[in-house]
Amino acid sequence: MIPDWNSQGVLPPVRPGAGGTAADRSPYRVSLHQLVTTFAISPERATVLRGFLDYRAALHAAGIIVGFQWVDGSFVENIQALEGREPNDVDVVTFCGSAAEGYDDLFASAAMKEAFHIDAFLYRIDPPLTSDRVRWIAYWYSLLAHRRSQLWKGFVQVDLSPVGDPVARETLNLVMQREGWQ
Repeated sequence: MIPDWNSQGVLPPVRPGAGGTAADRSPYRVSLHQLVTTFAISPERATVLRGFLDYRAALHAAGIIVGFQWVDGSFVENIQALEGREPNDVDVVTFCGSAAEGYDDLFASAAMKEAFHIDAFLYRIDPPLTSDRVRWIAYWYSLLAHRRSQLWKGFVQVDLSPVGDPVARETLNLVMQREGWQ
């Protein structure tokens, strides 16, 4: 479950009420359905979510189905209260295996932002685990876990498997239809 935004307008880095060393912390592992039901709260956010689901479909069509994604950026913040605006995109780091080789165009940020409303990044998680690889994983974690102001914040993780995508897409379509956002 995704925790509510805290008083600073961000997901807490550790679940409220849990101790500082608790395992229940960011990145919060959630289903794609939970991501949609939590963040489809405005027409702009719904548009970003639709782009994200379309992006995942492009990854799946390319055979990239094993791994996980870290989802962050102003999209998972209460950016409306923090900056008086809607999110324009979502930041997504896709951690996957070597199946991603040859599909670098799916991670070209400018093209992905225009086509899918995402800032897309790739990190291959093939063995072996070296100190350089750990350093890169720590880089992505530290980048996503802080606002530009250096405020520590949480973010979410979804599985890359396409299993939950149809339900998430149907839920998003229903929300958009109910709210008259289509």
